[in-house]
Amino acid sequence: MCVGTDVKAPGESPGRQRWPYRSAVVVVLVGALATGGLAAASAALNSSNENRLLKLRAKEVASLITSALPNIQTPLASAAALADVTGANRSRFERLVMPYVGSGPSSQFVSMSLWQTGDVAAGPALVVGAPLELTPSPPGTAAFFARASRSRGLTVIGMLGGTHPRLGYAFSGPYTGRFVAYGESALPASRVTPIPPGDAYSDLEFAIYLGRSARSSQLLLATVLGAHLSSPRTKLSVPFGDTELTFVISPHGPLGGTLPSRLPWVLGIIGGLLTLGACVFTLQLIRGRRGAQQLAEENRQLYAEQQGISQVLQHALLPDTLPELDGLELSARYEAGVHGIDVGGDWYDLISLDRDRLLLVIGDVSGRGLRAATSMASMRFAIHYAAQDDPPEVFLTKLSAMRRLTVNHQIATVSCAVINVRTREIRLTSAGHLPLLLVSDGRSEFVAGEVGLPIGVDSNPRYVSTTVIAPPGATLLGFTDGLIERRGEVIDDGLERLRRAAANGGGTLEEVVDRVLADVRGTDSEDDTVIAGMRWLS
Repeated sequence: MCVGTDVKAPGESPGRQRWPYRSAVVVVLVGALATGGLAAASAALNSSNENRLLKLRAKEVASLITSALPNIQTPLASAAALADVTGANRSRFERLVMPYVGSGPSSQFVSMSLWQTGDVAAGPALVVGAPLELTPSPPGTAAFFARASRSRGLTVIGMLGGTHPRLGYAFSGPYTGRFVAYGESALPASRVTPIPPGDAYSDLEFAIYLGRSARSSQLLLATVLGAHLSSPRTKLSVPFGDTELTFVISPHGPLGGTLPSRLPWVLGIIGGLLTLGACVFTLQLIRGRRGAQQLAEENRQLYAEQQGISQVLQHALLPDTLPELDGLELSARYEAGVHGIDVGGDWYDLISLDRDRLLLVIGDVSGRGLRAATSMASMRFAIHYAAQDDPPEVFLTKLSAMRRLTVNHQIATVSCAVINVRTREIRLTSAGHLPLLLVSDGRSEFVAGEVGLPIGVDSNPRYVSTTVIAPPGATLLGFTDGLIERRGEVIDDGLERLRRAAANGGGTLEEVVDRVLADVRGTDSEDDTVIAGMRWLS
C-alpha cells in the first residue's frame, strides 16, 4: 500500500528524497529473475523429456521392424532345409515358397531362389517369382554367398542403386550346407513410404538405412522425400541379420503434449502477478512435470508391450488348423509362460499322411529366443516333408545331422506317433521326449516304449518304434515338460498329477484338454506348454 507522505531517511538531506518506485523496481527485478529461472527450468525439463520420449519411440519403431526378422528367416530356413533333404527338388521347392512370393503388399518376397554354394558363378539353380536383381557376375555376389554359407543366421545384401531397388536375404541349409536359399524384397523406387493418418506412428518422421551410418546411398525407406527430417532428431542402430539397420527419427510435434512445450510461456505470464503468480508457477510446473512423467511411464509400458510380440510370433510358427479325419477328434493348445517374453522352442504338429493315417509330433528345442524359434521351425518343416516318405525311426536319425542344432549347441526332444484311425494302431517313436498318455474307460496310463537319444546328442543315433492297439473310444495325449514341471518337486509327481487329472471325469476332448491345463499346469508356470491330443469316436 502506498501513502501520500514522503518519508526521509535518517541523515538524508532535505533536497534528496528516496525514489518512490525503488521498491517496485526491486520487486520487478526479483520477480523477473524468479520467473526467468522457473521458465528456464521448465524449458530444460521439457527438452529433456522430449529427448527421452523420442528415444523411447525410436526403440519402439526399431523393435517393431526387427521383430519381423523371424517372418523373413523362417521361409528361407525351411527352403534351405528342404533343399538339403530333397536335393533341391523343384516341385517341392515351388510348393513350399509360392505362399511367400508375389507382387502384392502382403507378400514377403518378390522372388525366391536356390543357389549352390560351390558354384555361385553358374547362377541360381531354381527361381520362383520375378527375375532376380542379384546376378552371379559381380565379385560381390560370390563373397555374399560365401558369407551366407558360413553364417549361422540371416545374411543381408542391399541392391539400392538401380531403378528397381531391392533388399536380398540369404540363409544356408541346416544339413549339408550345399544350398543357400535367397529371397528379394522390393523397395519403393522413391524410397518414400508415407504413414497413414491415425496410425500408431503417424506422429513421427523416420528414415531407415542399411548399415551403421546414415548415408543417402544406403537409404532403404523414409517417410519424406529425400529423408530430410526436421529437428530434433535421434539416431539408433540395431542388429539385422549379419548387418545393422540405422534409424533416424524426428517428431511431427511435441511428444509430451502441448502443455509441457507451452509451460515456459505460461509461467512467464503468470510471473507478472508476483506472489500469486509464484504460487501458480509452482502448481503449473508440478502439474506439467507429473503429466510428463506419467506420459513417459506410459511410453515405457508401451515399449515393454512391443517386446511381447514374440508371443504372437510363437503362435505364427504353429499349425493354423488341424487336419480332419473321419472317426477322429483332435485338439491342441499352446500356452506361453507367465513371465516369458522370448519365443520358445515348444511345438506340436498333426500331419495327415493319408486317408487312414495321422502323424502326431510333440517337440521341444532347448533354449529360448530367435535361435530356438528358428531351430524349431526348421525341424517342424523338415518333419512335415520328410514324414511323407520315411517313418519316424528313419527321419529322426536324419534330423540328428541338422547343422543348426550343432552350431548352436542345442538339443531337441521329439515324440512321434503314427496313428491308424481304422485299426486304432499307434506306432510310437521317442527321441528323449516324455511318454504319451493313453486314456480309456476312466483309466489312464503312460505308453511304455524304448526312448532314444534327444536329437543333437549323437550324429547317428538309432531309434526303435513301439506299436500298441488303443481301445475303442480311447484318448491319446502328448505334451511338453511345461505342463508337469513345478519348482521344488520331482517330475514323477507332475506325471502322476497329469495321469489322475486326465482320468478324472469325461466330456469332450476340448473339455479334457482344458481341464488338464487348469488342474496340472498351475497358474504361475514360467515355462511354455504344449498339449495335443486325439480321440477315437468309436
